[in-house]
Amino acid sequence: MRLADATWTDVRDGDVDVAFVPVGSTEQHGPHAPLGTDTLDAVAVAEAGAAAYEAERDSAPEVAVAPPIPVGVAEEHRTFDGTMWVSPDAFRAYVREAAESLPSHGIDRVVFVNGHGGNVEALAEIARRFSRDGGHDGYAVAFTWFDAVGEHAGDMGHAGPLETALLRATNPDLVREDRVAAASEDAADRWGEWISGVNLAHDSDEFAENGVVGDPADGDAERGEALLELASDALAELAAAVVKRESV
Repeated sequence: MRLADATWTDVRDGDVDVAFVPVGSTEQHGPHAPLGTDTLDAVAVAEAGAAAYEAERDSAPEVAVAPPIPVGVAEEHRTFDGTMWVSPDAFRAYVREAAESLPSHGIDRVVFVNGHGGNVEALAEIARRFSRDGGHDGYAVAFTWFDAVGEHAGDMGHAGPLETALLRATNPDLVREDRVAAASEDAADRWGEWISGVNLAHDSDEFAENGVVGDPADGDAERGEALLELASDALAELAAAVVKRESV
């Protein structure tokens, strides 16, 4: 059930086990991928995960897929045109308060489905606060799709093979295929400048001139379909555990 498409009576009369809240970002993804990549990928995984969860249940429970949160903690990309960001404090407050509206309707299990690395730390804290301090019996966790794709996870960069592959599988018209070769040629090999286990670079333009880390040419649509299946199956498994979990 997409909340944005449902009526209030659909929600009232539904049998909702858990809500998925997609969280992304509006930030540079090189010359070949859209600013909304992280949000698009989070929505795709959330919807596929909801379908996988519902298919595995014996009865007819539903997943409420909330509208995506499209601006996140992304100041590290501030020098690239079109990037938007909010402070971690603003992000934590907004996302937590948005999620805390759900338990008033009996939807007290929440999974934040994340598509942006810069959101990870803040979302972990949001989930803890939602579970401990919300004044309800709710429980939440944060799930980042590219951490749940098995051996592929080691290839995660930025606008590199994984994100490009998932876009090619789910939103192929948004990939500027004529720019992929240039994106690959100018891409950085890894995220950051590391000395003694410390990343000296605060912003992505310090090590990635075109904003790309990893080779997007290594991410075809077939790989994207495999990533979507792995991530959605992992999300469905997580959701089942969250539904059974007692509040803290």
